[in-house]
Amino acid sequence: MIELNTETLSEIGDRVPVPSYDRGAVGHGIVHLGVGGFHRAHEAMYVDALLDQGSSTDWGITGVGLLDQDRAMRDVMRAQDCLYTMVVKNLDGSTDARVIGSIVDYLFAPEDPEAVLARMADPATRIVSLTITEGGYHVNQSTGAFDDSDPDIQADIRNDGPPATAFGFITEALARRRAAGTEPFTVMSCDNIQGNGTVAHEMVTAFARLRDPELGDWIGEQVAFPNSMVDRITPVTTDADRQLLAKNYDLDDGWPVVCEPFAQWALEDRFALGRPEFERVGVQVVDDVGPYELMKLRLLNASHQAMCYLGYLSGYRYAHEVAGDPLFSEFLLGYMDEEATPTLEPVPGVDLADYKRQLIERFANPEIKDTMARLCAESSDRIPKWLVPVIRQQLAHGGDVRRSALVVAAWARYAEGVDEQGEPIEIVDRRKEQVMERAARQGEDSLAFLEDRDLFADLHDRPAFTEPYSAALASLHEHGARATLEAWRQR
Repeated sequence: MIELNTETLSEIGDRVPVPSYDRGAVGHGIVHLGVGGFHRAHEAMYVDALLDQGSSTDWGITGVGLLDQDRAMRDVMRAQDCLYTMVVKNLDGSTDARVIGSIVDYLFAPEDPEAVLARMADPATRIVSLTITEGGYHVNQSTGAFDDSDPDIQADIRNDGPPATAFGFITEALARRRAAGTEPFTVMSCDNIQGNGTVAHEMVTAFARLRDPELGDWIGEQVAFPNSMVDRITPVTTDADRQLLAKNYDLDDGWPVVCEPFAQWALEDRFALGRPEFERVGVQVVDDVGPYELMKLRLLNASHQAMCYLGYLSGYRYAHEVAGDPLFSEFLLGYMDEEATPTLEPVPGVDLADYKRQLIERFANPEIKDTMARLCAESSDRIPKWLVPVIRQQLAHGGDVRRSALVVAAWARYAEGVDEQGEPIEIVDRRKEQVMERAARQGEDSLAFLEDRDLFADLHDRPAFTEPYSAALASLHEHGARATLEAWRQR
């Protein structure tokens, strides 16, 4: 079996496609904060495709790990010269593998924060891109304002040591560029947040103003933050994926990335210092990504929430099992057709009926093995951004919210931490204690789970929502998830 690194690329190329370009000649144009599976299967894949065409050779990526838990990625990237294998899992069970080489350096911030700052302040760096998860933007879900309560954020605001957070690194690097007379880089969010560039602009600027009001104003006026919509299902890499790569391709990769065939990226064309020629490799470079964002967040992302809690409570552990069950797929399509679609704007170039049918097919891909646990995780960051806006817009126009109410009730039932067989559920959520405390009280108060206005705004006070919600929660407790959906089907 061949170990993946620069020296073995020529031998590996007999088995799977490898970079055709000279990686040593690729410039450092992009710094990416938060190198996980999605980044490696999406932005890095697109840049690799451009480099393979001989285009955009000054746009290589420097990956940055910000968290202590990124040590494992650091070790693999160093051992493999930042190379990794992307394995596309097709619906028919076949796989397509390719070695990606667009990440040309990897820096581990806790180990050497100054190296990260130096690379970001370097005039050659013209884009800093982000996949720091929804919670990494520190948005108060109730007010939309910047939440500065995190201790690491507070330390970075005081600026009495090296930064620890994405906002700390971005702000310090921009401060250094400003002092040196270097034009500011563009900050390109690739996270699943509606108006991700706008949110990044508002939160980074708010952070910077707390550190230095004048610097914050300069960032707010001078730094570009394009919006984008990103889409590709990228489950967590498992040992089985590594074994598959070894078996099918005789290739030893410590951290391959697996993904579905589908990939989409709509990107606002707003870059201060240029950008790669993304349109050459299928990126939709547009003036307004808003319609694409809403489509993805309210159809794909919210549908993940619509399936995960009900699916988990019914005994399923993988997304393809849920989507392959007609009872669940009918419910999903009903949510998309009757509740989500009415809140969408026209999406240029997209047939929404085809898109929704394709979503069910993507969810049902048995090769992806996307877990219910992954989809159920960090719900406090997801439900308020993906589903609550649908509910509020539907309520404002007298629309149907019964399916959405059932989804929120299913989260509330899931958050009790015990499944329908009495087995414990591991709740993964940055607000775990608060969420589980409210869920524990809903036996006496059916609306206890809705009390957190940071998550649900005023839904607690809206009978048009609380009535179907309470009925759904009672049915989940009395009859279980599957029986609740069966009763729904018979309406």
